Amino acid sequence: MTIQENVPLAPLTTLQVGGSARYFAELRREDDVREAVQFAKTRDLALFVLGGGSNLVVADSGWPGLVLRIAIGGITQNTTDATGNAVLFSVGAGVNWDDFVAQAVVQNCAGVECLSGIPGSVGGTPVQNVGAYGQEVADTIESVRALDLKEDRIVVLPKPACGFRYRTSIFNTTERGRYIILRVNYRLKRGGAPSLKYSDLQKHFAERLAEKKTPPSLAETRAAVRAIRRSKGMLIVPGDDDCRSAGSFFKNPVLSEAQFNDLAERAESKGLEIPSYPALDAQRKVSAAWLVEHSGFSKGYELGAAGISQKHALALINRGEAKASDIVGLKDEIRHGVQEVWGILLEPEPVFLGF
Repeated sequence: MTIQENVPLAPLTTLQVGGSARYFAELRREDDVREAVQFAKTRDLALFVLGGGSNLVVADSGWPGLVLRIAIGGITQNTTDATGNAVLFSVGAGVNWDDFVAQAVVQNCAGVECLSGIPGSVGGTPVQNVGAYGQEVADTIESVRALDLKEDRIVVLPKPACGFRYRTSIFNTTERGRYIILRVNYRLKRGGAPSLKYSDLQKHFAERLAEKKTPPSLAETRAAVRAIRRSKGMLIVPGDDDCRSAGSFFKNPVLSEAQFNDLAERAESKGLEIPSYPALDAQRKVSAAWLVEHSGFSKGYELGAAGISQKHALALINRGEAKASDIVGLKDEIRHGVQEVWGILLEPEPVFLGF
C-alpha cells in the first residue's frame, strides 16, 4: 500500500472540478483497505471512499483527510439452482460498472441490461441504489461485502439489511460512513427477457413489437439504452463537452397525493399537465427535468463557466474552466427557481465532498 500526498481529485471525477486530497491511496486488496483505514485512525484523518467519481462534486478547497480509491477487481460467477438459470455474479468494488453489465449481457444474463452506460464503479451502485430505464440494482443485489469501520471487521450484508429505497440505502443515509464496500453479489437470470418498461425503450422497439416479431435480445436492449443515453448526453463520450457532468444532478421528487394535487393545480393554472407515474405506494414520482425546464432553465442554459447540458435538463456541466463553486451556484439557482415556481425543493443526487 502506498499513501500519496496532495493528489488532485478533479481528474478522477467526471465533472472535473475541485481541489486536492491531502492523502490518497489506491487499493487493490482487502488487506490494503484495512491498512489504509488504520493509517487514517492513527492520524485522526477523515476518510472518503472514491469510486468512479461519476456522482461527485469536490470542493475547490479539496479534502483535508484520506481519500481511498477502491480498485478491487475480479468478476466470478456461479449457478445457484438446478436449472442453471439463476447466476450469482461476485464483482469487485473497483470494476467498471458498464464493463460488468457488458459481461452479464454477453453471458445472456438478464437483470442489469437497462443500466448500461452508467458511469462509475460497481462499489458505488448499492450506495444510491443506482437505477435507470425501469431497473435498479436493488432488483438484483443478493448481498454486499464490506469493511465495517464501527466493528473493525469484514461483514456480508444481505439485501434486506441494505435498506434499499429510491436512490438511497443505509450506505448514504442511516449508516453513512460506516461501511467501505469491497464486493457486490448480483443474482441475474440466464436467458431472461430484457426489461422494456421504460417509455423510450418501448418507442425504440415500437415497430418491432407492433409487428410481433422476435422481441429484442439483451444485447439489442443494451445497445438501445446506450444510444438513448448518448442522445441525452448521459453517456461518457470523449470530446463531448456535454459529458463533463455528474449525470442527473437532481432526484425525481416523490410526492404525497396532497403534494401532487397542489402541483397539478399550479400546472393547470399555467395551462400545463404534469407528466408523472405512480411510485412508492400512494405517492407519485414526478420528472425533475420537467420541473427544471418549466422554471426557466432550458437545455443549454449557462451561468458563467457552468451550464445545463444541451441534451438533458438534469445534467449540470463544466463548460471547460468551471470551479466547484460555479457548479454549486448553478445548482442553488435552479433549486430556488423550481421552489419558487412549483413549491418543490429538488434534492441533489451527487455527493458533495469538502463543503
